Amino acid sequence: MQVTVLVEGESDRVALETLAGRLGVRMPAVRVVGGSKGARRAAAELGDRVLVGLVDAGERADFERVLDTVFVCEPDLEGEFVRALGIDGVEAVIAAQGELDSFRSLQRQPFQRGRAPEAQLARFFGGRSGNKARYARLMAEAVPLDRVPPPLAGLLTAL
Repeated sequence: MQVTVLVEGESDRVALETLAGRLGVRMPAVRVVGGSKGARRAAAELGDRVLVGLVDAGERADFERVLDTVFVCEPDLEGEFVRALGIDGVEAVIAAQGELDSFRSLQRQPFQRGRAPEAQLARFFGGRSGNKARYARLMAEAVPLDRVPPPLAGLLTAL
């Protein structure tokens, strides 16, 4: 029976495929469903395949209703990488892209000043079109293989 991995967004696909390449895991088809509500439609279209999913904690119910196995990111993919790499590790990834000054500027904004670094990083990743997918790849390349976030490691091991 064929396996298909369903993910909410492009950043999830990029992270999984990058980690799979680093770990030497053969990835089955990965389908981006465009948000958790797309899981039901995708599952119906894929018929008799084994469906495995990666989803953010807040949307887990949408995936769990229709998929065989679901791996859940707390609270989301970026949060998993921030925990795995640590704030300093994520800032090093940002610095390597020449964007640390931009992140520091965001941190100085009135609304951001009192917020936790994790919340500031979430805003930074979501602030520009394409940033989430780009940083998903960069963080997946940077994370030590013995610290791959549990939901991603679990999904890749299950394959």
